[in-house]
Amino acid sequence: MARSGQATQVGCPPVVGDFAIDERRAAGGRSVTDSAVRDASRHHRHPRGAVPERQGLGSTAGAWAWVDGGGGVVREDTVQGHGLGNNGGQRAFLYQPSIPIFKLVIVGDGGTGKTTFVKRHITGEFEKKYEPTIGVEIHPLDFHTNFGMIRFECWDTAGQEKFGGLRDGYYVNGNCAVIMFDVTARLTYKNVPTWHRDLCRVCENIPIVLCGNKVDVKNRQVKAKQVTFHRKKNLQYYEISAKSNYNFEKPFLYLARKLAGNGLHFVKAPALAPPEVHIDMDAQLKNEDELKKATVLPLPDDDDDIFE
Repeated sequence: MARSGQATQVGCPPVVGDFAIDERRAAGGRSVTDSAVRDASRHHRHPRGAVPERQGLGSTAGAWAWVDGGGGVVREDTVQGHGLGNNGGQRAFLYQPSIPIFKLVIVGDGGTGKTTFVKRHITGEFEKKYEPTIGVEIHPLDFHTNFGMIRFECWDTAGQEKFGGLRDGYYVNGNCAVIMFDVTARLTYKNVPTWHRDLCRVCENIPIVLCGNKVDVKNRQVKAKQVTFHRKKNLQYYEISAKSNYNFEKPFLYLARKLAGNGLHFVKAPALAPPEVHIDMDAQLKNEDELKKATVLPLPDDDDDIFE
């Protein structure tokens, strides 16, 4: 990200007309309506001494933005309505945090370990908030990358799924998703197609990771070679153990790369809660090898066939 005073390859787009603030798009950010911005529009200067930059992450993707000295961006966007009449195409400037934020929805049967998974990230657990209108806990999970800090706002169902399907409001505006099942409970894997269908009904073409949790348990009911749904739907699959922190970062790294570019990598490990259980790594490496070998086998016509 460019810093104030640094030149970039991208020129400043022309600024015309007055400014209008789209309050709907400004939610979660601070609207910039002060004289400094208005003066900048008249004189084609960068507001607050900032420099133009093409943003490539999160909610600022594809938008012209100015990075200001306060760690945020003053963003140009198109505004509709608000009594502007034929001026609906006027430019607006919004102040948004410089950290790209992605909404990550986590779904799966109750008891599969979704809440345990997100709570491993200590900062996210400390800063979580409750959204009473939808009935979910939102955990902000920050990761340090070579592109800068990124944040996944992980939406946790707080047990709602035990009482039926989830409301559409849980899925709306989701940027990515994790579908979780429990490798010690066969039914939770059989229900994965239902969760995938509900998710894709509202969120089209978002990156999705399938996670088989509790691989630390010895007597697993869903063997690695029996996990085939991800191959049918072109999803990424990871075997994880939330309580031991095994493969905790992999789903987030995969999703971050899909959203921000394959060149992304984590440069600092997040602070995780200490492991509650220990995983037999020799046994798990055999599972991973079994999973790799299964990728070349023909897919079953029906998922029930793999358990016969």
